[in-house]
Amino acid sequence: MKKIISNKEVNSSGLFKNLKKVVSGTAVSRFFGLIRDISTTNLLGASLFHDIFVICLRIPNLFRSFFAEGAFNQAFVPIYSDYEKLKNSNETNDFLNAIYGTLLIFLFVFTALVLIFTPFFIFLFAPGFYFQPETLGISSQVLRIMFPYLALISLVTFAGGIQNTHQKFSVPAYTPVIFNLCLIIAAVFIAPKHNMPIYTLAWGVLLAGVLQLLIQIAPLKDINRLPVPKLNFKNEGVKRFFKIILPSILAGGIIQINLLIDTIFASLLMTGSPTWLYVSDRLIQFPMGIFAIAIGTVLLPALSKLDANKEKVIFINSVKKGQKFVLFIAIPSLIGLMFCAEDLISTIFYRGAFTELDVIKSSYSLIAFSFGLPFFMLMKVLTPAFFARKDTKTPLYVAIVSLVLNASLNYLLAFTFDLGHIGIAIGSSIAALISVIILELILYRDGFFKVKSIFNRFNLMLLAAGSALIIFLYFFTSWTNFLALNQMERLFFLFIEVIISIAIYFSISRLILMRPLKEIFD
Repeated sequence: MKKIISNKEVNSSGLFKNLKKVVSGTAVSRFFGLIRDISTTNLLGASLFHDIFVICLRIPNLFRSFFAEGAFNQAFVPIYSDYEKLKNSNETNDFLNAIYGTLLIFLFVFTALVLIFTPFFIFLFAPGFYFQPETLGISSQVLRIMFPYLALISLVTFAGGIQNTHQKFSVPAYTPVIFNLCLIIAAVFIAPKHNMPIYTLAWGVLLAGVLQLLIQIAPLKDINRLPVPKLNFKNEGVKRFFKIILPSILAGGIIQINLLIDTIFASLLMTGSPTWLYVSDRLIQFPMGIFAIAIGTVLLPALSKLDANKEKVIFINSVKKGQKFVLFIAIPSLIGLMFCAEDLISTIFYRGAFTELDVIKSSYSLIAFSFGLPFFMLMKVLTPAFFARKDTKTPLYVAIVSLVLNASLNYLLAFTFDLGHIGIAIGSSIAALISVIILELILYRDGFFKVKSIFNRFNLMLLAAGSALIIFLYFFTSWTNFLALNQMERLFFLFIEVIISIAIYFSISRLILMRPLKEIFD
C-alpha cells in the first residue's frame, strides 16, 4: 500500500513540476505574442492587408496542427515512449531516423505542391479573396513566402516531441518566443520603411522558422537523440505510426479545423471580419496556450507511459486532475473575457490603424468565443486520454461531428440569421461544447471518467468564487468607459480591474477550500 501511494505522489509531483515549466515558457511566449499582435494591428489595422496576413498565416498553422502539434505528436509520442521503455538505443534511433526521413520527404513534396498551386489553396481556404484579382495576387505572393514555415515548424515540433518524452520541456516551451520576436522586429522597425509592409511580415515568419529549428540541435545532442534522416518504410515503428496518424490527422486538429471553417466563412463577409475574429481568437488563445495546451503537452507523454489497464486508477486521477486544473482557470477566464472584452481590446489594440469600430466589432466576437473557452480547453485534456491508449477512432468520429456541426452553425448564424462574424464565433463555441459532452460520455462509458457527486467542495468553490467575480466585474464595467479614456488611463483601470478580480477569485477559493491553493490537485 505504501509503495502504491509513493508512486502516485511521484507521478503527481513530476506531472505538475513539468507543467510549471511548460506554463512559464508558454506564458512568456503568449506575452510576446500579444506584443506581436499589437505591432501588426498598429501597422495594418483591420484593413484588407491585415485580413490577408492573418488568413495566409493561418494556412500553414492549420497544417502544422495536423502534421505537427496535432496528429503527428498524438501518433509519435506514445510509440516513441514504447521504444524508450525497451531501452534499446539502436532500435530507438532507427525509428527516429526513419520517421525523420519520412517527415522530410512528405513536407518537401507537400510544400512544393502548395507553392505550385498557390491560387487553388487561396480559393480553398479564403474563397472571398479568390475572385478579386488584386487581392488574389497579393495573397498568393504572401502565402508563397510564408508556407515553407510549415516544414520548418513541423520539424521543430518533432524535436519538441522527442524532448518532451525525455521530460525536457523548457526549450520547446520557450521556442515560440523567437517567432514572436521576429515578427515584432519586422513590424516595428523594418516594415514601416517599405511600401508593402505585408511582404516584410511574411519574410519575418520564414526567418523565425529557420531560427526556431536551429536552436533544437543542441538539446537533441544532449540527450543523444539527434536524428539522421533515412527512408525505411519497413520499420515496425513507422508502420504503427502510419496506422495511428491517418485518423489522427482529423482528430488531432478539431479546434484548428473549426477555425479554418471560421476563416473560410469570414473571407466571405465584410472587410475586417477576419481581423476581428483573429483579434478575439488571440485573446482566447492566451489562457488556452498557457494552461490547456500546456497540460495537454505534459499529459500525453505521462499517460503514454502508463498501462491503462494495470494502472487505471493513476490514469483516471491524472485525467481528472487535468480537468480540474483547466476548469479552475477556465471559469474566471470566461467571466473576465466576457465582461472585460471591450476593456481588454481597447487597451491592447486601440491605436494606430485599429479604430473604435474595430474594438467594438472584435469585442462582440470575443464575448461569443468566451462562452466556448472552457470546452476548447477541456478538449486539450480529453484527447490525450484517448491517444495515450492508442484509440484514434473515437476522437476522429467526434471531430467529424464537430466539423459538420460547426460548418452548419456558421452558415446558419452568420448568413441566415445575419449575425456575421459574431455568428461564426457562436457556432465554434457550440460545436466545442457538444464535442466535450460526447468525449466525456465515452470516457464515462469506458470507465475512465467517474462522477461521484456534483455537490462537492471544488464545485462549490467554482460557483462561489465565479459568482463574486461576476458581481464585481458587472459593476466595475458599468462604471467605466474605456473607449473614452486615454491610453494611460486605460492601462491603469485595466490593471486595477485585473488585480482585484484575481484577489477576489483566489481569496474566495482559498476560503472555501480551507487549504493552500497549491494543494488543490494533490
